[in-house]
Amino acid sequence: MTASPTTLAQATRPGACTIGLVAEFGHQVTGNSVSETGRIFVNFPRWTEDSAISVAELADGQLKSYPDEAWNAWRNANKDELTPNDHWVCVQSIVADGRGSLWVLDPAAPAQAHLVAGGAKLVRIDLATDKVVQTIAFDEDTAPQGSYLNDVRFSPDGNYAYITDSGVVGALLVVDIAAGKAARVLDGNPSTQMKKGLNVTADGKVLRRPDGRGVEFSADGIELSGDGQYLYWQAIKGEDLYRIPTAALIGALDDAGQDLSGQVEPFGKNGPADGLLIARGTQLMYLTSPQDDAVKVRDLDAGPDAQPQMVVQDARLRWPDTFSQGPDGTIYVTTSHIQDSAFFKPDAPPALPTQLWKLKFEK
Repeated sequence: MTASPTTLAQATRPGACTIGLVAEFGHQVTGNSVSETGRIFVNFPRWTEDSAISVAELADGQLKSYPDEAWNAWRNANKDELTPNDHWVCVQSIVADGRGSLWVLDPAAPAQAHLVAGGAKLVRIDLATDKVVQTIAFDEDTAPQGSYLNDVRFSPDGNYAYITDSGVVGALLVVDIAAGKAARVLDGNPSTQMKKGLNVTADGKVLRRPDGRGVEFSADGIELSGDGQYLYWQAIKGEDLYRIPTAALIGALDDAGQDLSGQVEPFGKNGPADGLLIARGTQLMYLTSPQDDAVKVRDLDAGPDAQPQMVVQDARLRWPDTFSQGPDGTIYVTTSHIQDSAFFKPDAPPALPTQLWKLKFEK
């Protein structure tokens, strides 16, 4: 049974939302997704450790390598012995498409550093058979050295995928799934870049690495309107939400050199945010606010001047990262604890405890 959509008034009423723990992990989690039948999947990127599991199904409180141990066999220590095209190198995002498939986005850049040649890919797994049925490889034109493919959304008809690149030079990718063809667009456009001079904070202090660098993520959070007409995105090191008609992106598949900058529309300010989710059947965009240990929401129908409002703020939401929504309407969010990682705290353990939560709304 699908729950009735929560309204803005319900979502932002003080005390109306709390968080419930779904699972705890001994490793740094980023993505999560729930299939149309309620199966839960999570992924663990190779950021500060050589993860034993990259993609897993969570069942009965246990993690099971998905789709099998062979795909999860990659280790940084033995990369010269394994082929990157058919192993998970450094998975950043997973998305169940609601049409019987789980998609895995692998930027193939352990520690968000050197991209392993031949490893960047988007992979489709048939949930009925738990077998890989399609791999779309990205060449250096679409995923150049320095890129870090971050998150992905799919058109309602399942024909196209849209991807953010949060790497050194931010961009978007549009993918023709049947043809296995991709185009890189808005490469270097201000809408896909980090905002110069902006400091991202955690625990009330500017978050910096030991060498003085701050948070450096370009285009990251991504979401598609319910009708598939607009793609929304923003940088974590950024304040502004942007959107573009998906028709313009699809057109770039046949003319990758065209300038799409004139079709980018600023759509208000979110503040630094990571995950984006438009709840099914609504115009409510949920966003994670790592600076505030919080989840916020804005009404897209109210236009770009609408301000995000607090849904839930909880000290346990340490870097709320990626959203998903289950078939019953439940919203899930991971906490990746980026501010606690060895990137920013050299004495941190390489294997960082993290969590998967669900939002619990009072009716």
